[in-house]
Amino acid sequence: MKEAAAGLGHLLVFAFLFCVGAFMVAPVITDVTMAALCPGQDQCSLAIYLTGLQQAITGLGALVVTPVVGNLSDRYGRKALLALPATLSIVPLAILAFNQTRPYFYAYYVVKTLTAMVSEGAMMCLSLAYVADKVPEAQRAAAFGVFSGVCTAGFVAGTIATRFLSVSSTFQVATLAAIAAVVYMRAFVQETDRGASLLRDEEASLLLFAPSSSTEELSPRLPPLRKASSLSETAALLTSSSTFTRAAVITFFHSLGEAGLQTALLYFLKAQFHYTKNQYANLLLIIGITGSFSQLTMMPLLAPKLGEHKLLVVALLGSCVHGFLYSIAWSFWVPYLAASCVILSILVGPCIRSIISKKVGPSEQGMVQGCIAGISSTANVISPLVFTPLTGKHLSLCLLLHLST
Repeated sequence: MKEAAAGLGHLLVFAFLFCVGAFMVAPVITDVTMAALCPGQDQCSLAIYLTGLQQAITGLGALVVTPVVGNLSDRYGRKALLALPATLSIVPLAILAFNQTRPYFYAYYVVKTLTAMVSEGAMMCLSLAYVADKVPEAQRAAAFGVFSGVCTAGFVAGTIATRFLSVSSTFQVATLAAIAAVVYMRAFVQETDRGASLLRDEEASLLLFAPSSSTEELSPRLPPLRKASSLSETAALLTSSSTFTRAAVITFFHSLGEAGLQTALLYFLKAQFHYTKNQYANLLLIIGITGSFSQLTMMPLLAPKLGEHKLLVVALLGSCVHGFLYSIAWSFWVPYLAASCVILSILVGPCIRSIISKKVGPSEQGMVQGCIAGISSTANVISPLVFTPLTGKHLSLCLLLHLST
């Protein structure tokens, strides 16, 4: 257990550094995009459509790549595959760290679109599979919550740093954080045995304490999965169990709404309430601090008492309230109130990941986590097609109403 805790601790440090670098640029990227594409304006349809297009292309690529990367990690190891998304995430940050003018922004846009196909979904997928390798089933829900909480803490630390940095310095520090994450991961994170030790312990406990006739009933699992490198085989996996099917449906619709909100929200706040970098940072800090507190404290406390299924229902209700408050925002402070609802909505992901991880054996964790990440990526493909035109039309209508008055 001490070795497992040490290995997981190193993974948490890596995840924290990775998220600091990845999310540090979130408060400034809207202003950088607007300055490069529509200088001096508070509204830019081109920026909205390009952001939506990038999200759709990234989601489509991640839909194909993430399950494959997860499957490869089941055979070749989590650490070996983690190096790929961690390294690729450095390149787009380095481009804007050098310059933020229009040519460099377009270079960043292209490179970010390509690298995000691998880096965004795969990092989370592989890390969660690593956690599942190290942590017994009874503690897995809390462990997933702690891991997600550490990632959110990295988001908070990066956002706080952004408040005290210039735009160019923000990208430079983010690049250094991403490089530090790769170096730390290569130096300290140890490869897992893909749950072999946990499986041996579990089998031993079943033999000692469980009747032989009910051994399989105590831990129902799907039969060992074969290689699933194609979309048809992934679909077959997701329909092989009612639990997988329900988890896939919930993941899809939840991600569809969340992705649509992320695509439109910052541009809406820019046009409606004239938000700037610091106000974006304030909003993201509320989201990050609330989400980190929820995952690090509430998830470990509530998951054992309520169970993942009941907690998932509560989290989904919180997600509905979260989106509804944004939709009726009538003043600049209402989005801050809406952001506090993340205390519940952010638990959706850890609950689903914990539920599905218990349905397969240790050697299939990467594949299953990759499939769920692929479902989320599918929603990221569809969401911009729906929400980007709606956002553009809504902001154009708001501008016309403002000019008429």
